[in-house]
Amino acid sequence: MSAISETRQDQKLAKYVFLIEDSEPMRQSLVGMLEFLGYQVQSFSSAVDFLQVPIQVGPAVVITDMRMPDMTGVELQAELLKRGRQMPIIFISGESTIQQSIDAMKQGAMEFLIKPFERDQLLAAVAKGLEQDASYMRSHIEQSALEAGLKKLSARQLETFELLSQGFNNAELMERLNVSLATAKQYKSEVMRKLGLRSLAQLIALKTRRSE
Repeated sequence: MSAISETRQDQKLAKYVFLIEDSEPMRQSLVGMLEFLGYQVQSFSSAVDFLQVPIQVGPAVVITDMRMPDMTGVELQAELLKRGRQMPIIFISGESTIQQSIDAMKQGAMEFLIKPFERDQLLAAVAKGLEQDASYMRSHIEQSALEAGLKKLSARQLETFELLSQGFNNAELMERLNVSLATAKQYKSEVMRKLGLRSLAQLIALKTRRSE
């Protein structure tokens, strides 16, 4: 299957599955099932081939066989982590060692299915993985927007942001910044506007995730 090329709107609506399976009958069977259910599927016979393709769509999930001749599923998982792409990974395997299973789970494997597995098991794992990746993408976008917004703040506004993220109210802002109530409210309003936030709860949540 050729590289996926979609409009931004399509990317928001589509759900992508990257399948790595060296058994052609198994690969064709899974592709047919997933495409029938509406998923955008791109399949590969080896992990090396998969790693040659830039992953620029999402939300997405990876389904990979554990034991393949060129690169194992655990090695693929480690390489994706090294590249900074934390796509949920579903391992399918007929012959995996206990150590491989342990290594996969330690590196954050979302699911580990033993062949032959039930169709519903795989579909449930895919749905869970896509929601997990969508959540990760939303968080990443929010954090990127926050970092860009913080660069727009003046030194005084940045100080106000830090105080607001600690839960300071207007009276406490006045005291800490040594300004009038009107000025404190103005600083607060400018911070919220420049960061595109509607509530202090949003601001505190973003600051908390930024610190993690």
